[in-house]
Amino acid sequence: QLKLVNPSQYRFEHLVTQMKWRLQEGRGEAVYQIGVEDNGLLVGLSEEEMRASLKTLRRMAEKVGADITVLREREVDYDSDVPRKITEVLVRKVPDNQQFLDLRVAVLGNVDSGKSTLLGVLTQGELDNGRGRARLNLFRHLHEIQSGRTSSISFEILGFNSKGEVVNYSDSRTAEEICESSSKMITFIDLAGHHKYLKTTIFGLTSYCPDFAMLVVSANTGIAGTTREHLGLAMALKVPFFIVISKIDLCSKATVERTVKQLERILKQPGCNKLPLLVNSDDDAVTAAQQFAQSPNITPIFTLSSVSGENLDLLKVFLNILPPLTNSKEQEELMQQLTEFQVDEIYTVPEVGTVVGGTLSSGICREGENLVVGPTDDGKFLRLKVCSIQRNRSACRVLRAGQAATLALGPFDRSLLRKGMVMVSPEMNPTICSVFEAEIVLLFHATTFRKGFQVTVHVGNVRQTAIVEKIHGKDKLRTGEKAVVCFRFIKHPEYLKIGAKLLFREGVTKGIGHVTDLQAITTKENGLEESLGPGQLSF
Repeated sequence: QLKLVNPSQYRFEHLVTQMKWRLQEGRGEAVYQIGVEDNGLLVGLSEEEMRASLKTLRRMAEKVGADITVLREREVDYDSDVPRKITEVLVRKVPDNQQFLDLRVAVLGNVDSGKSTLLGVLTQGELDNGRGRARLNLFRHLHEIQSGRTSSISFEILGFNSKGEVVNYSDSRTAEEICESSSKMITFIDLAGHHKYLKTTIFGLTSYCPDFAMLVVSANTGIAGTTREHLGLAMALKVPFFIVISKIDLCSKATVERTVKQLERILKQPGCNKLPLLVNSDDDAVTAAQQFAQSPNITPIFTLSSVSGENLDLLKVFLNILPPLTNSKEQEELMQQLTEFQVDEIYTVPEVGTVVGGTLSSGICREGENLVVGPTDDGKFLRLKVCSIQRNRSACRVLRAGQAATLALGPFDRSLLRKGMVMVSPEMNPTICSVFEAEIVLLFHATTFRKGFQVTVHVGNVRQTAIVEKIHGKDKLRTGEKAVVCFRFIKHPEYLKIGAKLLFREGVTKGIGHVTDLQAITTKENGLEESLGPGQLSF
């Protein structure tokens, strides 16, 4: 917008309608640039005009029930004696049908690069003491506390209120209070860095569908161990990523610069084709967030310390402005499809019964809804009822496509469930298969890849060993070759979709691809089963 000085009533209404539409397009967020002509010319406004324009913008925001935050001001050289400024303003309004805007960020990086400590500092609001105090609250197992290594997937939440201020566990808030007072929530998925937990890390990246990935690199060790591998995983799954160089308090400026240069060199390689953008000021952070969302080739790089807190605010500014990837239209299309929920975690909670955690990939799920879950080992689907739903540790009536949550299933027998199952609406008639074809690229293999080879296949939340039945048009594959391969699951049939991204690994063998064809087992033969109680099955 160029200027919004004293608009007429008609023009004001028009501007408000325009703001509503922009907020809907950006799923609750829009950035206004005041003092810029429609063709992008930076004209700037005088102090008085700017004040009047911001006042009008506030009135517009009040009318739609949104809040505004000034992101940055900048003086422009325009042919005039009066100093002229342009201002960028973030307008944020939580959509009427949900509690908060939700973004999922997976945290990757080599072991000991400071992933859990950084999350501890962001979510607890206290700096680290240099010996790992900040990460203690993130660990889920005793052996993790003893060894200091994350081995499981943990979730941490960081909220921003409508004014762009951080809402976290400081001031002894509970998770429910964070959810209530935030208009934007970032869920961090803390993944394991150690090589022996690679399958857990792959599972976290494929099944929890993160919007973005944060690759943490330690300034003093540089790119080591699994860093390259994690970078490759994020690229193979097409997850946009940004990089955080941690522990800059431990080493000299020259060492930090060397690590930055090393990263820039890798990012510019032909395989990556990324454009590194080093963030040194608030201004850079705002630019980085806007550019990063528009073009996936830009990779912002932050240098910070979890102990001294240096540059930590730049990361918070970036996360606050970071817009969601899908627009509202795509989400509405997904919501109109039939319900499909991926089961990633299974728990037994005292006095609640069996609880499953995962992501709703399409449709809408409500409390009290009847769904079917499967496939079981013999390819059947069982009926069940959703008793209650929780999102980010607070109760929620309705779950929409793309959101992660836990569903309580009441007295349903836990032994009938496993990770990798799906819960779908009964009228869906889901296709399950044991044999499927995929177009793959072999990334790395020591010898040749041929018929009879066994690999662990990851497709979304499904992970199972499969045997190579046939390689179309070739006898064997070598590193870097492409082919359509027929796989057969060795244990039980799984629910797959054509076009789903696929990763497979076995020792040092790695490959990526997508599912092209399924040999479906029809559900009519399987029949639906009714679960009466533990162990009792009847038709």
